[in-house]
Amino acid sequence: MFLAKRKMTKAEKTEAKWGLAFVTPTIIGLIVLNFYPIIRTIYMSFFKTGDFGKGNTFVGLQNYSAVLTSSEFWGSLVNTIKYAVIEVPFSIVIAMILAVLLNRKMKFRSGYRTIFFLPMVAAPAAVAMVWKWLYNQQYGLLNHVLGRNISWISDPKHAWIAVGVVGVWSIIGYNMVLFLGGLQEIPHDYYEAAVIDGASGLRQFFHITIPLVSPTTFFIVQTRIIAALQVFDLIYMMIDKTNVALKQTQSVVYVFYQYVFTYDNKGYGSTMIVLLLIFIMAITVVLQRAEKRFVFYN
Repeated sequence: MFLAKRKMTKAEKTEAKWGLAFVTPTIIGLIVLNFYPIIRTIYMSFFKTGDFGKGNTFVGLQNYSAVLTSSEFWGSLVNTIKYAVIEVPFSIVIAMILAVLLNRKMKFRSGYRTIFFLPMVAAPAAVAMVWKWLYNQQYGLLNHVLGRNISWISDPKHAWIAVGVVGVWSIIGYNMVLFLGGLQEIPHDYYEAAVIDGASGLRQFFHITIPLVSPTTFFIVQTRIIAALQVFDLIYMMIDKTNVALKQTQSVVYVFYQYVFTYDNKGYGSTMIVLLLIFIMAITVVLQRAEKRFVFYN
């Protein structure tokens, strides 16, 4: 037997209408700012674009063949992965340590939290300009303090590391706040029982804190990998076009920007972003499968 569907009351209908009204702006924003650009980019990857976006010619998989055989694309992908390898693990480890320290009762705790979070609210352009000055080979503060003459962002051997350091510094505060939220959800009973059993602070950290904060850690790892693989602003503002280290630091998004907005080759540039999207989706699938093995939900 099938039960008849219960009709909504007038109050429930009114509540549903108001709920739909509140989420409609968000839905429209997602469609206009997220979904449509994705569909448009995939569409453009199959075309050769003319001047000012006119005269599009369907070329099928020609753009994909050209990109996949391009050393510039693979080099930029390697650069992007190198940046992520620096930014993601170091920012997470440092942020977790800071969160554990600042989760304890101490003087000026709120002030310390604010100081570490400030880089997150600073404009990326300002952050890049300040670090570019710090890295300056002739009159930069770092070389002055170290008493050296190191070309931090113009030497291909150092430039990608220097940019990665800025990325780590910029995101530590955001990761720290997320970890603080995760730490405050851990029941204190676990730590009290560990103290009674004679567990040291280090053993508590590795056997209680890390396992119970693993859901937060997984979320940060996943979101930071996705964001790091889309890095653009730091490289664009810190590495000039005349910089000899540009090829060793340019990311996929940076190369995409050059082809679309400088060379006006929107089809080729869109293909790069589609391939990057596929790469990010593949990594996301791997992480989702690893979640059950490495994440502990209490």
